Amino acid sequence: MAYFTKRYHPPGTPAGTLIETPASGRLPLQIRLIDYDEGRIMIRDDVKVAECAPFLEKASTTWIHVQGHPTEALLREIGTTFRLHYLALEDVLNSGQRPKVEPFDDQLFVVMSMPEMRSGRVEVHQVSLFFGNNFLVSFCENSSASFQQIVKRLGEQGSRLRSRGADYLLYSLLDMVIDQGFPVLENFGLELEEVEEQILGTSYQATLGRIHSVKRELILLRRLLWPQRDVINQLMRGDDALVREDTLIYLRDCYDHTVQVMELLETYRDMTASMLDIYLSSVNNEMNQVMRLLTVIATIFIPLSFITGVYGMNFDRTVSLWNMPELGLPYGYLLIWLVMAAIGLSMLVYFRRRKWI
Repeated sequence: MAYFTKRYHPPGTPAGTLIETPASGRLPLQIRLIDYDEGRIMIRDDVKVAECAPFLEKASTTWIHVQGHPTEALLREIGTTFRLHYLALEDVLNSGQRPKVEPFDDQLFVVMSMPEMRSGRVEVHQVSLFFGNNFLVSFCENSSASFQQIVKRLGEQGSRLRSRGADYLLYSLLDMVIDQGFPVLENFGLELEEVEEQILGTSYQATLGRIHSVKRELILLRRLLWPQRDVINQLMRGDDALVREDTLIYLRDCYDHTVQVMELLETYRDMTASMLDIYLSSVNNEMNQVMRLLTVIATIFIPLSFITGVYGMNFDRTVSLWNMPELGLPYGYLLIWLVMAAIGLSMLVYFRRRKWI
């Protein structure tokens, strides 16, 4: 995951300017039209924006989903057709926005961050939603697998989605985006369990890298997911007439999910910080064990080095009676070895009794 994924216009660019930015790995652009009421549903793929305009005059609910990175021309056309504010369209084009909700006349503009685990790494995609009286326009650049679940529910006869208006569709999409955090955090939980087992075994340099990687991604997830709680909280106030009162109870459930996601996220952040401390303590403990062993070895050799140093002077006794008398002993060399061995063994026994080794 990159540290910063937001796209910017050059400084000094007028507000609402739509400048298409180059992006690698874009998905093919696709527009899906879904129009439904309690008794029927119509789904059309690869439609033109002009084909969607007549549905705004109907009493049914119309959902326009734009998959992939939209072009400047497409955004202008959609903005003209659905009377979307140019400041909101700029936020759609410059993805990486902070989750928020903005009222514009008779519409609401909602930005959410949807996390996704791909190839062992977290990717966070911006989901932009324009919500009106009987329509909803959504933008998302990543795969449409998650949105397919909402489409599947719409296709079921007697579905609650079919019997309610666009505000309930808005809730369903918000709930889907928020719930995407649970499988991502579950992957983090499994990875933290593996790291914990590795720490309790033997410390490796790769373990430290995994801990830092998880910690970095959790910090970025927190930065992107934390504001979503404020988005749901603002919608729950009921200040906007577009959100009906009977939908507020579902938004409260959605708010509970945001709290659960953030609690899990904070728990894993604390676990990561604790694991980092445990890892560093484990490394220090291993270093202390090594230093203790080396200190014991050095301590044992201190008296032995003294003995060998003294008897390595080799003063000749024939020159002076004050010189070393042991130099002439027939078993002196063997005797010195026995003395040194006795000293080493006695020191080892003493260190063991004191539990230093």
